Amino acid sequence: MGLQIKLTTPIVSAAWLFKNINADNLIVLDGTINKEFNPESVQIPQARFFDIKQKFSDVSNPFPSAFPSQEQFQKEAQLLGVNQDSAIVVYDDKGIYSSARVWWLFKAFGFDNIAVLNGGFPTWQKAGYPTEFMNVYTEGKGNFTANLQPNFMKFFGDVKKASQETSYTIIDARSQARFNCEVPEPRAGLRSGTIPNSVNLPFTDLLENGELKPKVELEKAFYMLAEKDEALIFSCGSGITACVLALGATVAGYNNISVYDGSWTEWGTLVE
Repeated sequence: MGLQIKLTTPIVSAAWLFKNINADNLIVLDGTINKEFNPESVQIPQARFFDIKQKFSDVSNPFPSAFPSQEQFQKEAQLLGVNQDSAIVVYDDKGIYSSARVWWLFKAFGFDNIAVLNGGFPTWQKAGYPTEFMNVYTEGKGNFTANLQPNFMKFFGDVKKASQETSYTIIDARSQARFNCEVPEPRAGLRSGTIPNSVNLPFTDLLENGELKPKVELEKAFYMLAEKDEALIFSCGSGITACVLALGATVAGYNNISVYDGSWTEWGTLVE
């Protein structure tokens, strides 16, 4: 047995990843959303493409990037060579955007040895670390077992109930202008609005140059909205950037957190 990594924080730096990239149990996932395979695009060495939209979403659901079944998630993760003893670092090409969704999905299926690359691919490239051309993972299947954690994801009925109670704080990650209905929703035909009794914390407020702000600043951002023991539900447009809030809240020491999978796309469609 060579070097086995145990991740103790939800984020790691590019310098840390460069130093540990050859660890025996390390898997690097590229969780860039809306990316397609292109042999001319570059990636972090040995990265495997985690296809959120097609492979790790319930494509039969009318809403985008919907939570997959336990069977689907397990099968697709195994096809990427993920093992029970793997250590996963996930990144995306925007900084921290869809990588947080990948991190949260693994946690929702009972896998904790995973971290997000702080600053993602832009920070990796800026540091001058090596890259390679994108390739398809074709090696062996992993033995990963998905174990659904029921409280990580909330669905329409849960959030409808939560919006009528005071026992939850619903925090919306959309921009202030979208939250305040000052600009139209980017999704065609979707009405503007907010979930009743929700508050706003744009996910971009937690980031600086695509990297998560220091812990003390994250604590300050969340402290304005909720105590550390409060039950929080994060929402956004379609369940992607709500996971950035979940990541920031985890770093800030909040434990009782969940993500509304359908987010505003579902709510704004189902509620007049």
